[in-house]
Amino acid sequence: MLRYAGRRLLAAIPLLFFVPLLVFALIELAPGDPATILAGDEPTPERIAAIREELDLNDPVLLRYIQWIGGVLHGNLGTSFVSDQSVTDLLTRRMATTMSLVLVAMIFAVVLGTALALAATLRSGGIVDRAVNWFASIAIAIPGFWFGLVLVSVFAVGLQMFPAFGFQPLSAGFWPWLSHLILPGFALGLLPAAEVTLQLRSALGQVMKTDYILNAEAKGLSRTSVVFKHSLKNACIPVITVLGFRVAEVLAGSVTIEMIYNMPGLGRTAVEAVQGRDVPVLLGFVLFSTTIVVLVNLIVDISYGYFNPKVRS
Repeated sequence: MLRYAGRRLLAAIPLLFFVPLLVFALIELAPGDPATILAGDEPTPERIAAIREELDLNDPVLLRYIQWIGGVLHGNLGTSFVSDQSVTDLLTRRMATTMSLVLVAMIFAVVLGTALALAATLRSGGIVDRAVNWFASIAIAIPGFWFGLVLVSVFAVGLQMFPAFGFQPLSAGFWPWLSHLILPGFALGLLPAAEVTLQLRSALGQVMKTDYILNAEAKGLSRTSVVFKHSLKNACIPVITVLGFRVAEVLAGSVTIEMIYNMPGLGRTAVEAVQGRDVPVLLGFVLFSTTIVVLVNLIVDISYGYFNPKVRS
């Protein structure tokens, strides 16, 4: 199992270099010049030329990419063009916000999705089963940013149960931290929760038709016992795959949610970097996101060993 995980990790290493290279090339092809933006209003050609020289923007693209890779290998992601701060320090300070948001969203997705799928399976063919399918189908069609605005309007502005914007670190207390994450976490986790519901409900339906499950029911075991003790583990195999993809989806969705809730996270940082053509910050964000996705998929692959003995062999 460890050799399998090692092979998967080695295969993912080239991806960590290719994705930033692709973003680097797209930035070069995009219209606009970082030096012109940094030069302010009515910049002179001399001022723009001086900034380009200072930031090494006159060097070939491949040379700048190689220099950036060399800095990454030494733990240096460069310096922000806009704020003149270390990119590593900037991303580290804002990492806690995004990771907290992703954690709450994924917990919400797993808990709600599993509960709904189990309820639908235990009441297969009944009104609960149809209601769960109806809810999941609608949830998939709802844009996360629209749902986030609805939650703010109802629970923050109307009922005043939760904060409407901002973020509090865990050091400020568990409830202040969680209260600022409930609404954005629900908005971000609605889509993956619906997908987990449909995937797990479908997998449970197939497992419940297998011979060993029918034999267990014929022996007099209750449906609840059959579902929880015999069916759930096998049905979780395709759901793990869904969760691996959904982490990348949640990371991408956090950009919009952080803007709506005015959260100082990596998503908001990425938007500001795009607007200001802050290339080092944008590349740092891409590298961080790619690393998280690679690690999550590695964890998913290792998890197969627990749920699927064929992988272990």
